[in-house]
Amino acid sequence: MTVAGKLTKPAWGWAPGALLVGLALATLPLLWAGALLGATAVFLLSLVQPLVALGLMLLLAPWGAYEARALTGSPLDSGQVLFFFTLALWLARGLRQRRILLRHTPLAVPLLLFLYVALLTLLNAASPAAGLREVAKWVEMLLLIWLTLDLTADLPPKRAPWVILALLLLAGVSQGVFGIYQFFWRGEAPSHFMVLGRFYRAFGSFDQPNPFGGYMNLTALLALGALAGVWFAEFRRWLTHNDLRQALRHPPFTIYTLLLTIVTAVSLGGVLASWSRGAWLGLAAGIVALIFCLPRRWWQGVGLLLATAVVAGGLLLVGMALNRLPAGVIARISSGFSQDLRFDDVRGVDITHENFAVVERLAHWQAAVGMAQDHFWLGIGFGNYEAAYPAYRLINWPAALGHAHNYYLNLWAEVGLVGLLAYLLFWTAVFWQNMRLLRRGAWPQRGIALGLLAAFIALSVHHLVDNLYVNNIYLHLGVMLGLQQLLWESV
Repeated sequence: MTVAGKLTKPAWGWAPGALLVGLALATLPLLWAGALLGATAVFLLSLVQPLVALGLMLLLAPWGAYEARALTGSPLDSGQVLFFFTLALWLARGLRQRRILLRHTPLAVPLLLFLYVALLTLLNAASPAAGLREVAKWVEMLLLIWLTLDLTADLPPKRAPWVILALLLLAGVSQGVFGIYQFFWRGEAPSHFMVLGRFYRAFGSFDQPNPFGGYMNLTALLALGALAGVWFAEFRRWLTHNDLRQALRHPPFTIYTLLLTIVTAVSLGGVLASWSRGAWLGLAAGIVALIFCLPRRWWQGVGLLLATAVVAGGLLLVGMALNRLPAGVIARISSGFSQDLRFDDVRGVDITHENFAVVERLAHWQAAVGMAQDHFWLGIGFGNYEAAYPAYRLINWPAALGHAHNYYLNLWAEVGLVGLLAYLLFWTAVFWQNMRLLRRGAWPQRGIALGLLAAFIALSVHHLVDNLYVNNIYLHLGVMLGLQQLLWESV
């Protein structure tokens, strides 16, 4: 800003920074100069609109595992750096406005209760530092709920959920594209990721297919729910105007349908390309929940589920008769789910190449059960499964692998029955709030709530065979929970 050709004080304040950036651009190599220019642009845009920083955090958060491998010894990845940057912007904005608003939500109390129990379990833990790292994840999730609510306060109430939805889906679809590329063209996949003789299990930037598949479920089901919301809203509009052709030519409907269809297709492709039975199981559970809750009345949901089952069963029989079913997928499903969900004593079992993965999972389940039996009420300490594992491991399985490959058993071992019940109470509050939204909400916002419900059910089912609170997925979940609170405030 200038007055009579002279710079005002605010403009003079930016002058040293602009001079330093200009000198750096003139002296740095082209790649580094471009990175500096981009970072400067993001910084300035984030000062004007902090949602820019939040969106970039979601986009870069899944690259944490990739960065940890490439930049050994780095204490923070770019997703965490952007989280703290967004947090700093939020706090600075609050101080400037002389208010830092922690909006009340139905999830705050149960989440704080779980955090209290988790901290309580660390009093006698072998590794309090490991426990505090796990506690920090849940603190960040709570902060992201408040951040999402406050940073969208200036947006129209009906538009704010769609802005956050767009940021979430953009982050997810970027990983889906990367995973599909890996499936067809290998990328950095190790040889043992090969499937069907010529493809490779997709893992995105997660370094492992299972968390990648779980992350892609969050995007696929959220996009599918939003797509249903757009279609049902347009259907109601058609009923009002009684002109289907005019309704289908409605520009927002066409654009939203196209974009959401692309995101859904790419994300579902990512789930399939992960070749993760746990992700497929979660996806199936999420789709069942989505179909059941699509109508407002439960008996209509049951009827829709039965009709879907009949159609799916008919297509399956036709495919079997014509021998057109993908043999690799069918073999993966038929040979896997019963093995993934069974619980046997594997001490003394002969380990072969075929049963290695199943026996390894069951061995870690047994270790977790042993910890839970010895520390029934408050566990061994939150985040301390790996620290306690040597005392409970089976003889052929010395490596702890970080978790028990069943989050509920893992949690029971770490925080005991009290902590497990506090965790289940929190997710009960999430599902209770979502069901209220489905009863009270109108299309198309109801479709977003439907997608959130399906995604959270997929997460809960996948946790029977894995732990998805890894590689910054919890940052994504925090914003998803914030999105649910936005819907809650808008109905």
